[in-house]
Amino acid sequence: MTKIDDINRRILRELSRDGRISNTALAERVGLSPSACLRRVQELERTGVIKGYRAVLDPQAMGQGFVAMLGVGLSVHTKKSQEDFEKAMARAPQVRECHNITGVIEYLLRVEVEDIAAFKLFHTEILGALPQVNSITTYVVMGSPKDERG
Repeated sequence: MTKIDDINRRILRELSRDGRISNTALAERVGLSPSACLRRVQELERTGVIKGYRAVLDPQAMGQGFVAMLGVGLSVHTKKSQEDFEKAMARAPQVRECHNITGVIEYLLRVEVEDIAAFKLFHTEILGALPQVNSITTYVVMGSPKDERG
């Protein structure tokens, strides 16, 4: 297991802000030589602290201007029911995030679609058609003043 010291924390913070930063610039920002910085980054990758790099996409620019968070309650609380629901959500391109949570409901979804008509289609034809689903509560996202998903 990699030790997460102050330098590693700074490396991770900088990489989470800009995963395409050059090693030279990263080393300068965290106060290391480029070779020492590269060794640390490679170790963080090798041990799985850094799981990967990705592009942060603008849903609006991609024609996915309608965003909603959905709370989903299941009708049956079995492992198979959860597995079947999770497989269905993995197949649904509208679902950008699916979280199994504790509380009154079992899942929290982030759904991104073109518009309200596309959302209605997803809500009724995909999510609402699943036999595992007992309840759906929708929260339309009006804005995201802080969003640090990478």
